[in-house]
This record gives sequence, C-alpha cells and structure tokens, in this order.
Amino acid sequence: MAQGEFSELDRAMMARALALAARGLVTTTPNPRVGCVIAQGERIVGEGWHERAGLAHAEVNALAAAGDAARGATVYLTLEPCNHHGRTPPCAEALVAAGVARVVCAMRDPNPAAAQGAERLAAAGIAVAHSLLEDAARELNIGFVARMTRGRPWVRMKIAATLDGRSALADGTSQWITGEAARLDGHRWRARACALLTGIGTVKADDPRLTVRGVDTPRQPLRVVVDSRLETPPAARILEGGNVLVFCAIEDPARRRALEAKGADVVLLANPAGKVDLAPMLGQLARRGVNELHVEGGFKLNGSLLREDCVDEFLLYLNPSLLGDGAQGMVNLPAPASLDARVKLNLHSVERVGEDLRVIARR
Repeated sequence: MAQGEFSELDRAMMARALALAARGLVTTTPNPRVGCVIAQGERIVGEGWHERAGLAHAEVNALAAAGDAARGATVYLTLEPCNHHGRTPPCAEALVAAGVARVVCAMRDPNPAAAQGAERLAAAGIAVAHSLLEDAARELNIGFVARMTRGRPWVRMKIAATLDGRSALADGTSQWITGEAARLDGHRWRARACALLTGIGTVKADDPRLTVRGVDTPRQPLRVVVDSRLETPPAARILEGGNVLVFCAIEDPARRRALEAKGADVVLLANPAGKVDLAPMLGQLARRGVNELHVEGGFKLNGSLLREDCVDEFLLYLNPSLLGDGAQGMVNLPAPASLDARVKLNLHSVERVGEDLRVIARR
C-alpha cells in the first residue's frame, strides 16, 4: 500500500471516476461524493457512483455492472473503500469477494469510523495505491473532509456586491445587484450545500424562501436562521414546508411554540453576550450531517461569522456598478490598525458569469 507511480492510463481512469462522483454533487449528503471505475487494461468493464445516502455505494454499483469481469481487474476509486457496517455493508469486503487485483484510491477516507479499507484490501493480497488526483478528490468533498477532520462544516459565504464593495442600499434594499446569470449560478451553489444559513435581519428585510430555484435538484437543503431574540415571524416564507432550524439565545416559550407549530426546530445556544454562539452552532450542524454550509446573510451576520473565524470561503459576485457612500458594505468589520492587520484571503478562482464576476477566495 503506497502512493506509488501512476501511468497516464491510471490518470485517465481516475479522471473518469471523479466525473462520475460529481454526478452525486447535490444528492449524497451527508455522505461523500464517490465514483468508481473497474477496468481490464484499457477496457472499462464496470462503473458507478454513489447516488444517494442509504443507497448502494459507488463500488457496489460498479461491481454489479462488471459482474465476473471484475475478477483480476483494477478498480479506480475517488475515496478509500469503507471498512465498516453503516447503512450498507463494507465495500472493502465486496471488493475482496469480487477478486479484484488492484485498487487505486484518489484519497484516504477521513472518516475514522470507515477508514482502514485499504489495509483490509492489502491483507487480502490486493495491490493498493492512493493519492492519485488527490487534490481534485478533496475539492469534490471539501465539506465532508471538513466535517470529519474538524467537526464543523465547510462554510461558504455568498455575497453579491458592486465594484465599490456595496451589498445593499442604506435601507437594506439589495434585489437585485447582480444579473440573472449570476443569480442562477448562486442557486447552483445553494443546491450542492447541505444547509443554507441566514440571519433574522435578512428574514425581516427580504422575507426570503431560501430555497433552490431554477436548478434541477431532487432535494432542498436544510434552512438555518440565526435569530437571537426569536423574532422570526410565524408567517415568514422561510418557514414554509418545514425543514428549518432556528438558533436563538433566549428562552421564550410562546415564540418557540409558534415557530415549532410551523415545523421549525428551535435550538437555544447563547454566548455570554446574549447572542447565538456561532462556533458551537457549526459543531451542532456538523453533528446533524451538514458538510457544506452556504451563508446568505446581511453585513452584520457576515461580520460576526468572520470575526469568530467561522468562514472558510467567500463566493463573491461583483457587478460592474457603484453605489457610493452611505450604502451597506459586504462585511461589518472594525477598521484594522494597519494594512498588515487586514483580513487576508487566498484567491481561488475568478470567472465571468453573465455581466458579473464570480470571485472565490479562501481563508
């Protein structure tokens, strides 16, 4: 079992497995996105991907497609096969039973409960190698890795702003700063997330549904509201259809009952300042299986999350327009004492989306 040397054929097969894994981008939560290719030399004899939590894993689907042709074959997996009984039996055992000769994994499994699949394969005499196109595999499962290794989701903060960094007028009006193409792209990012988070200020100002629209998706993410004083109106559109989690900082039985009657789950989680304790909130979301948390809040909540080190990535849409002084900024932060003290980010990508720019930057 080693990182080993990989051929161009190996790379091509793993690239195919990663493409298969991406088909589960919006459906596998809370499980990782995994693809599998089974090959005899240059010929693919079976392939599959994990489609939905509770259904067969990628390896099982690929083995079913390959049948007897799996014996003596090479298996390309975007994630180390599991070695535990969860909702499904261990995939490592299925590979051993199928008589495969070699297994190449893009990355080891960060889940300690499911790890050691590679060791099980090696013990059965199967050649095992890993770390082929590992960066791409980690990127595909960036939230799952975060939840398994840090006990918190990958937090992606989406902001739409003008070129002078303004996200709303002074009265809070923000619909619409960006164009239609950027808004649709934002819904694609919503669709891949496990949960969407906003604050009570946005709920009261915009009355959003905070759902995925205009994008084909078989599920709607969990909706989360940070509402310290339990001010969410029972008639708020975000409560429609349930699947809502409200974090608060006060105990108000009447308001709690009103929200619970609308299908919301209310969690009391206060910090010493009487606000929602944001870092422990992320831990609670992770325990609920949230891999990727997509934030669409106002500049106050954005600033609070950033100050408390609760943001991993910015998804920023910049429109070629200016709002000038008096308009709201993107993040409510105190001015740094020096340039060296400013919040520094790493630029991940810049792309044009319709008339706007999409910038992804990370901490």
